Amino acid sequence: MASAFKIQEFDDPSYDPFLSDEVNFGDDLDPYPRIHALRDRGTVLPGSYRENVGLPCFYGPVRTFTILGSKEAEEALTDTSRFSNAGYRPTLGSTFGMGSISTMDNPEHGRWRKIFQKIFLPQYVKTWGGTIVDPVVNGLMAKFLPRGEADLVEEFTQRYPFEVIYHQLDLPQTDVNTFQRLAIGQTDYVHMAQAQEAGVKLGEYFRALIDARREAPGEDLVSLLAATEVDGEHLPELVLVSFLRQLMNAAGDTTYRGTSVLLTALLQNPDQLEAIRNDRSLIPNAIEEALRWDGPVISQLRTAVCDTTIGGVAIPAGAYVDVVAGAANRDPEIYPDPDTFNILRDRRAHYSFSRGPHICVGQHLARVEMTRALHAVLDNLHNLRLDPDKPAPEIRGIMMRVPAHIHVKFDQNA
Repeated sequence: MASAFKIQEFDDPSYDPFLSDEVNFGDDLDPYPRIHALRDRGTVLPGSYRENVGLPCFYGPVRTFTILGSKEAEEALTDTSRFSNAGYRPTLGSTFGMGSISTMDNPEHGRWRKIFQKIFLPQYVKTWGGTIVDPVVNGLMAKFLPRGEADLVEEFTQRYPFEVIYHQLDLPQTDVNTFQRLAIGQTDYVHMAQAQEAGVKLGEYFRALIDARREAPGEDLVSLLAATEVDGEHLPELVLVSFLRQLMNAAGDTTYRGTSVLLTALLQNPDQLEAIRNDRSLIPNAIEEALRWDGPVISQLRTAVCDTTIGGVAIPAGAYVDVVAGAANRDPEIYPDPDTFNILRDRRAHYSFSRGPHICVGQHLARVEMTRALHAVLDNLHNLRLDPDKPAPEIRGIMMRVPAHIHVKFDQNA
C-alpha cells in the first residue's frame, strides 16, 4: 500500500541511532554479580538502578530508589494505589507521546488498554504466526541457508521481528529503512533532541497513515486499530499514534533481544539444544527460561503516589523507584541455582514482561515470534553449532541485554 505522506529522515544525516544502544543501555558483559552484590546490601536501596551500576540517570532532581527483592518487586508492580507509571512521562512520554498507555494509570490506562488487549489476544495473535511470522522467517533464512554459516543476529534475529511489524502495518518498502531509524532513535535519551525529533516525525507519518487507512481500510494493524472499539469507544488519535510509535520498540526491539538471548543460551548449552531437537514440547520451557535467565529489559520504573514503605524503607511521595526485574528473576528463594540456564527447571512466572495492570500487552505476540523462530532454526539449520573460528556470542548491557553477533555453522544438506 502506498504511503499518504513521505516519511522524513533525521535533519542531521550523520546521526546514527544504531550506535545508541551501548551509550543508553551499557555494555556490561555480566551485570548479575553486581546485581547480587546490591541485593546483598538490601532488597530496597537508595539511588536509581542506573546510578547504582554507574550509568547516567535521566530522572532529574528527584529522590530515587532501587528495588532488588522479588517480594518488593511484586508489591511495586501490582499495587497501583501506591505506585504509578507517571515516571515514564519525561522519557517515553516525550517521544512516544503522552497518549502512550505506558505513561498512564487507571482508570485511563484500563480504558484504552482493553482495546489493545482485544487485538492482541492469544487466539488472534496465533493466526499471525502462519500468515505473517513464518513467511518473514523463511524469507530471511533463505538468504543464508546455501552458505552453511551465518551471523544469526545480523541476518536473522535483528531483522525478523521488525519485518513482522512492517507487514502488520503494511508499510511501503520504500519507507522501511527510515522508519526503523526513527523508531530506534526514539529511545536514544542520551541524545534527547534526536529522540524527540524521531517522535515528531513518526507522529506526522502515522497521522497521515491513519487518515489513509480510514479512507481505504485494509487488513493491516493500522486499519484494525482505527476501527476497533470497546464499549462503544474508539481509540483517540493521540493514544493510537502513541501506540504505533511504541510498537517498534515494545514488540520489535524486545523480541529481537529475547530471541537472540534464547539462541545464545541454547548454543552455549548444546545438551539442552539437543533435548529440544528430540522433544519440541520443551520449546515453551526454553522460551520462559531465557526470558527469566537474561530478560531483554532488566529494570522497570514506577513512581510513589504517596509516602509509603516498602521492604522496610521509607519512600516519599514523588520518588522514582526502579524495579530490577533482572534481580527478581534471579532470586534464589524462587529459582534454585538462578544463574544457571536450565530449560528443565520447574516453570515459575518471571518478571520480564512486568506484573500487574501494566504487564506487556504484546507478550503473546513475542512468544509466538520466539516459538516460530526456534522451530525454523530446528527445521532448517541442521547440526547447528557455534562457529569455532569466530568470536563466541557475548550478551551485553546493563539496562537492556543482547549479543551483537551469533556466528554459527550448520549442515547444508540434511
